[in-house]
Amino acid sequence: MSFSADWLALREPADHAARSKSLLAEVAGHFAGREAISVVDLGCGAGSNLRGTAQALPDRQYWRLVDYDPKLLAAARGRLTAWADGASSDGDVLVLAKGAKSLRVTFTQADLNTDLDRVLAPSADLVTAAALFDLVSATWIERFVAALALRRLPLYTVLTYDGTDAWTPPHPADQAMLQAFHAHQATDKGFGPAAGPQATAIMAAAFAKAGYAIRQAPSPWHVGADLAALGRQLVAGFAGAVGETGRLSQAEIDAWLAARLSGVACEVGHQDLFAIPR
Repeated sequence: MSFSADWLALREPADHAARSKSLLAEVAGHFAGREAISVVDLGCGAGSNLRGTAQALPDRQYWRLVDYDPKLLAAARGRLTAWADGASSDGDVLVLAKGAKSLRVTFTQADLNTDLDRVLAPSADLVTAAALFDLVSATWIERFVAALALRRLPLYTVLTYDGTDAWTPPHPADQAMLQAFHAHQATDKGFGPAAGPQATAIMAAAFAKAGYAIRQAPSPWHVGADLAALGRQLVAGFAGAVGETGRLSQAEIDAWLAARLSGVACEVGHQDLFAIPR
């Protein structure tokens, strides 16, 4: 399971705008007063989650960015260097200055199916991820929560798809397209049958069983004329996924796609979650 760096760059403005400000403030409050924090970012892609989270965390930060795709890890190093006010290298460590924040960033190539314990083994204060958990299975989520609970680690995750899509203007095929897309979402992305829109509920239940306090907040994308390029890629990808299911005829898909490409606005639902050991 991997995504192109170009797609991740296209979605980053929508991701950062959608992230729940109130939940991010709770994360900031939880770690307020600390001089330093160590963070593990799972499925880091090109580093967008670090860029969206760093300003809420203590001034000295140690990030371990984890991804399966070495090309994305290289993209993350490059984009973080461009994002920072100053950047240098200390061996394999990327050293960044951003405003009052000082960040030391390492990059780890790992398969979260087989390497989860290794990834979590070094000391950390926070585990985080973005747009990850709807792509993994319920079984993997439960194993992941158990691994965090064993170490009493908190999780802050953002932009987990919740299954809601509202298109403007409406189209007669919207509901059938959405149902087919959800069927595609449930296919195996490399971690077993994907949890899809149920992922946040599965995580919340597993964390509650493990004795965690849970905070949740919506983080919907709002895609309109200001994000037209993202909108075009979104509808093309959506139509392609539906086509793979065989649930609608190609003519139905093409008619929907043509209508959406002529001018699209949509709200795509996501959930953010902060789980804290009691």
